[in-house]
Amino acid sequence: MNAPGQQEAIPWWQKYGARGVGCGGGIIALCLGVFNCITVYPLCIVAGIWQMMAAFIVISAEAPCCCMFVEFVQKYSNWVETRPHWQKAAFYVIISLPAIIMCPGLSTVFGSGLIFVTGVLYGLMALGRKGSREDMIAAAQQNTGPANSQSAILVDDPEAWRST
Repeated sequence: MNAPGQQEAIPWWQKYGARGVGCGGGIIALCLGVFNCITVYPLCIVAGIWQMMAAFIVISAEAPCCCMFVEFVQKYSNWVETRPHWQKAAFYVIISLPAIIMCPGLSTVFGSGLIFVTGVLYGLMALGRKGSREDMIAAAQQNTGPANSQSAILVDDPEAWRST
């Protein structure tokens, strides 16, 4: 997985873009979670509460300045900052799904969907940068070596496929 040194190789716009989507998406998910609780369906009320809880977790991790009056938020935010990107991605994707599964309405899908998108952005950061053109050419040329030699024998020698 990603070492802390690899996390520094990420472009600044990608890092702050994921944080911005997390912060903005968390605020929108929080508001839509409150809206989702105004219903007569008990499962949608639970989904709204889950969405608000997930939104608070994302906001406190991505923008601790929004929750500065809660004592443990700064410590929690520092701990989350040290985690590899793939762990943040998996966590955000997992906490966004239960609300959508419980009550697949527009407010739930949009609010939790923004948390899901934050997880996807962190997942893309965990994958890292695309290789250079030279690296890709070298990798493609390695695939045409001995691994494909059996198929070349079968195509070149029409009698070889009958014996196998």
